[in-house]
Amino acid sequence: MLVLGIETSCDETGVALYDSEKGLLADALYSQIDMHNEYGGVVPELASRDHVKKLLPLIQATLDQAEVTSEQVDAIAFTKGPGLVGALMVGTMTARAIAFAWGIPALGVHHMEGHLLAPMLEDTPPTFPFVALLVSGGHTQLVQVEGIGQYQLLGESLDDAAGEAFDKAAKMMNLPYPGGPHIAKLASQGTPGRFTFPRPMVDRPGLDFSFSGLKTYTLNTVQALEKEQGELSDQDKADIAHAFQEAVVETLAIKCRRALEQTGMKQLVMAGGVSANIRLREKLEQALAKVGGQVFYARPQFCTDNGAMIAFAGLQRLQAGQQDDLAVKPVARWPLTELPAI
Repeated sequence: MLVLGIETSCDETGVALYDSEKGLLADALYSQIDMHNEYGGVVPELASRDHVKKLLPLIQATLDQAEVTSEQVDAIAFTKGPGLVGALMVGTMTARAIAFAWGIPALGVHHMEGHLLAPMLEDTPPTFPFVALLVSGGHTQLVQVEGIGQYQLLGESLDDAAGEAFDKAAKMMNLPYPGGPHIAKLASQGTPGRFTFPRPMVDRPGLDFSFSGLKTYTLNTVQALEKEQGELSDQDKADIAHAFQEAVVETLAIKCRRALEQTGMKQLVMAGGVSANIRLREKLEQALAKVGGQVFYARPQFCTDNGAMIAFAGLQRLQAGQQDDLAVKPVARWPLTELPAI
């Protein structure tokens, strides 16, 4: 089965073709980062309009790249939610219209299930069951995964997600949007030990997260330095970035190790945009090695939003006979645990 995947949940337009026999044939991605950077964050209306402009040309470019015609495509998978409603609407309506015109089935995919299954695109994929750490801009969750659609939520962020915390910490230091990559780059130049930030909620039982207090601690540190010396130096920013990143990744590592011990599992899948963070990968590998655990993650280009993960996730459900009717609607909020098992 050859599936065309479409991703338009936020600020990236992604398209891919995935074949059940040959694997990934082609993928294309357009990022709106430069446009939204001017405003310090995603502007939903601008995001939606840009998806309208970019989606059809990207679909054609992907077909051309794979040397595939529309007649060869067997089904379309698209992101139905969660995400920005306007952005989701563009992908949903486009996918549904094309599927109707081509006379093929279409299926709405859960965005976070796409991320969760993205490591399956690699040469050495994980096998079920495993624990998944989902760390994207709007989500930080630990999920016990027995199979596709068999998800049990173990813990989640009670306030800001890790990705949001990275972006907000970056904004405090006047770094460009999105903040995560800029924090990570600065952190590598930081002085270890100059600042020590708290590891939130690691001293209490459970697997939930909270990053709002860490965000406040970072703001207080920034303001104290500004009051003392007028403005932050480049080294100040690097040292704060280092302390902030260490606090986030160590908190995540502690909770992930605890999740493996609690479930008795040995495999951890890390997915979502924050999973591209090199320091987080190092910290998780070190922490889980102590309990005989193994970490799996996608290559960097498939950590952020992309069409390949949607095509792959859609393929699994399409092959199980699932599809949507013409009345499909995008869903801004959609708990992962509500998905049917296959």
